[in-house]
Amino acid sequence: MAKGYTGKVLWVDLTNRKVEEQAVEEDHYKKFLGGYGLGAKMIWDRQSGSGIDALGPDNILGFTPGLLTGTNALFSGRYMVMGKSPLTGGWGDANSGGYLSIEIKKCGYDGIFFSGISEDPVYLSVRDGKAELKSAQAHWGTDAIAVEDAIRAELGDAKAKVAAIGGAGEKLSLISGIVNDRGRIAARSGLGAVMGSKRLKAIALNGSGKIDIADKKRILALNKEYLVKFNKTEKLDRYLSGKLLPRVGRLLGISPVQTKMDAFLWRELVRKFGTGGITAMSSESGDSPVKNWGGVGYRDFPLGTHSSRISGDRVLDFEKKKYNCQACPLGCGGIVDYKDDRYDIRDGHKPEYETTCALGTLCLNNDLGSLFYLNEECNKAGIDTISTGSVAAFAIECYENGILTNTDTDGLELTWGNTVAIVALVEKIIAREGIGDVLADGVKVAARKIGGGSERFAIHAGGQEVAMHDSRFDPGFGLAYQAEPTPGRHTIASHTYIELMDLDRISPEAQKVAAVFKKLRSQDYRAKVPLQVIQSNYVQACNSLGMCIFGLQTGPIPVFEYANAATGWHLSNTEYLEIGERIENIRQAYNVREGIKPTDMKLAERAVGRPPLTEGPNKGITLDIEKMVEVFYQAHDWDIESGRPSKARLESLGLNEVADVLYD
Repeated sequence: MAKGYTGKVLWVDLTNRKVEEQAVEEDHYKKFLGGYGLGAKMIWDRQSGSGIDALGPDNILGFTPGLLTGTNALFSGRYMVMGKSPLTGGWGDANSGGYLSIEIKKCGYDGIFFSGISEDPVYLSVRDGKAELKSAQAHWGTDAIAVEDAIRAELGDAKAKVAAIGGAGEKLSLISGIVNDRGRIAARSGLGAVMGSKRLKAIALNGSGKIDIADKKRILALNKEYLVKFNKTEKLDRYLSGKLLPRVGRLLGISPVQTKMDAFLWRELVRKFGTGGITAMSSESGDSPVKNWGGVGYRDFPLGTHSSRISGDRVLDFEKKKYNCQACPLGCGGIVDYKDDRYDIRDGHKPEYETTCALGTLCLNNDLGSLFYLNEECNKAGIDTISTGSVAAFAIECYENGILTNTDTDGLELTWGNTVAIVALVEKIIAREGIGDVLADGVKVAARKIGGGSERFAIHAGGQEVAMHDSRFDPGFGLAYQAEPTPGRHTIASHTYIELMDLDRISPEAQKVAAVFKKLRSQDYRAKVPLQVIQSNYVQACNSLGMCIFGLQTGPIPVFEYANAATGWHLSNTEYLEIGERIENIRQAYNVREGIKPTDMKLAERAVGRPPLTEGPNKGITLDIEKMVEVFYQAHDWDIESGRPSKARLESLGLNEVADVLYD
């Protein structure tokens, strides 16, 4: 009998309005866990060959909870969305917190998958064990937050959990995502556009099913043991000053040595401020890209007049309550009210670091009110704030260099820090109006349309806008941006994460990070890259278990002990890491099947320091990204020319059917 998982998934054929269940064997879970591990295998098996149109009927869109979701394991409340990315042309996935993940399981499923295209807008309702498609004609055009209330009212079910697209997904913006819990968003890979192409407005779930657990007492004991350590430092937050953190950042930027980022410090910073607690500190240290990756924090976005105005402590001035996602003891989220003579925001979500950096630091916008407003508008539209800020910064630099004119920009004076113009530009991107229509599909597509040498200002990897952590500051991010199957992403691996996650606890092959070490200005390929491979495999497994990356960074979370207690398995850490490697390989194989080569994932020249900055914390740094990727591929046994995993490695991982396709 299934323990920790339900043993079935739901398939929805939107073209034929057909809904059917599929039983899933235990062996599938032991090989792929849940989340996008299970989803990748399902999609690999069902997708009709390669070269499909990401916005066509053959693309399969999946929603999956983690295997640990609903088992009481701490930090296990994430759900994942996946399918072919219209932004990169390869494997796409995104995840989000909130309370949708557990509701999928309570409805009795470990995944809900959609194929085909509906003739008219629809949403899927799953209630009391009954799944049915309902007309969403009346909801098409409603924003992603308002539609939650509208669908609940229509169903007469105030407790239904809803995930929906907004206007950006409906208009097939390739940087759109999927919104749940009134502002949580599975933002990356452009999967909101996939949902929009299927004319699927939303899913609405209300389940009452119970999740069987092999050893509930063991999970509760693990929680208790962990929380003793977790809560020991809770009072430390009183010493974490919003004024102190930027100065720490400046010190980190100029010091020739580096101290290990300890989990307990990061934990308390996030507990107090949320991720926005690092906004000013990261600008000073060199972690934040500034002025579309061409600037320096202390020069172009100085502390006293700029970064301090959008820092974590300033955001806290408007936070009226904190909130936790399901199974989370940290509570990094917050609800804010903000009102001035321009904006009146009630019950908005607190902007995350990625948002304040992308729409603030990256564009030299120091207006906090505009960031609250833009965050809320992007959540309503269901559009990725990282990509939106990146494409806005791209447009500003094109304008500054005469590639875009006032005529092109509909009269907007796109200059650095021009808040009025930045707000108007984002509104146009959301609406796909004028210049916004050119920019709504991201920087790669926009540069192709604009031409004139604009591609040198388009900071992306494989079509995905790069996240708000500078690869010149932490080369591990650069490696992840270019070498992972989902490019441009910051949530898999980096040198900072190696420090926070204490990998030596997980793998005997991982060396312990020293408390103080020489600052990395070049890449130690023999040590750091192989460590990042282990970390990547670890995070693949953790994502598929439904774990939040912030949870993994807060201390020695007993992830694999949780998994064994929930399922009744007796797998070792090494065996779970092998599962992670299997998941990594099937995602990579998907890209290969779609014809994507390693060179297609190339990280923008500016992001690797070509040319290098001439001042600031990242002065003179140029990554040997080609060597880093080569070592990463060698460790995975992937071919550096084609990206194809070796047949021997695939077969050793039990992926014979994948090997048969790639080596046919």
